[in-house]
Amino acid sequence: MTHLPRSSRYDVIVIGAGAAGMMCAAQAGQRGRRVLILDHAAKLAEKIRISGGGRCNFTNLDVGMGNYLSRNPQFCRSALARYTPGHFLELIGRHGIAWHEREHGQLFCDDSAQDIIDMLRAECEDGRVDWAMPCTLQAVTAGDDPDARFALDTSHGRFECASLVVATGGLSIPKIGASPLGYKIAEQFGLAMVAPKPALVPLTLPPEELSIYKELAGMAFDAVAECGAGRFRENLLFTHRGLSGPVILQVSSYWQARDHGGPDGGSQVTVNLFPAEDVRAWLGERARSKSLLANLLTERLPKRFAQAFCDQRGWNKPTHQFNGKELDAIAEALSGWAITPNGTLGYAKAEVTLGGVDTRELSSKTMEARKQPGLFFVGEVMDVTGHLGGFNFQWAWASGHAAGQAA
Repeated sequence: MTHLPRSSRYDVIVIGAGAAGMMCAAQAGQRGRRVLILDHAAKLAEKIRISGGGRCNFTNLDVGMGNYLSRNPQFCRSALARYTPGHFLELIGRHGIAWHEREHGQLFCDDSAQDIIDMLRAECEDGRVDWAMPCTLQAVTAGDDPDARFALDTSHGRFECASLVVATGGLSIPKIGASPLGYKIAEQFGLAMVAPKPALVPLTLPPEELSIYKELAGMAFDAVAECGAGRFRENLLFTHRGLSGPVILQVSSYWQARDHGGPDGGSQVTVNLFPAEDVRAWLGERARSKSLLANLLTERLPKRFAQAFCDQRGWNKPTHQFNGKELDAIAEALSGWAITPNGTLGYAKAEVTLGGVDTRELSSKTMEARKQPGLFFVGEVMDVTGHLGGFNFQWAWASGHAAGQAA
């Protein structure tokens, strides 16, 4: 995709042609603003294209503040209330995009994520948005002219604008072009940052724990995982490096937020291996069984995991030989398996980035920087991180819409 801009001066320039950037540009353009989108990539919206297994989990039916992590948790309320999943469904309906619902309210395209990209591009065309792609941004400077507050030096020359929208995303998935550009612009204009970290990311285990479970790589089962204020029930997956699967990706964001303070973080992840029942009652019903405990546990857990779990704890005897206090301890371990990860698989395997531009620096209504009139931030570049399941795309739509109505 190669486009050359038609002018050197615009009302709005959007840096970043992803979900939030295109939403913002379309909204501003359809208000009659002269808009330019510039992006360093040659291919449009790769992160949308690869999302949801190529079908784009574009929103969720049950969106609320509780689906987001931020050091400023009230910040997302306004934008989410003003642009809801219903609004986005109305938009894709106008474009004839077929979709379906999966578990937990997740919505996906029937055909391809490309449908969402094509829709956003068409919305930008409706707003007569100009494009500069691929385009390298070399410098941003601020001036005193209210019609040209910002000057951008780029590989396509110099552009000026009244409003500058930073929609550069976070650091996740560097192979498709993630960069810290948005953070550098924020810091240039004196905005505080929340240190970025990989989020929705597989966790690694310390060597002593990994040695017990690495042979189980590829095994998955239903579990509840908790960390701080995060509690989720989905599949847990063993890997050669540690733990993954939807339930681990979900709690990983809370584990990464453990130094945020407050209830969001914790150094341990706790896993309930019996998510659907009272494990102590279940053991009580089988207390007289002559089966080895590991064999008994295969009623609920994969055999190799049950054996490894029991081997680690020395529970290699028939169930009827455990006394009541021992069964209490077994129940506690099965319902509260405490794991202390030693890291993550990093940005290469992370779905999103935790942290970013401190939202206390921004207007929750418009996404505009309080210290720098005309400077806006949208999407993943700021410290708002959604759960897995379409919530990060909904934040892109909502924040992009908010800024597009104001820039």
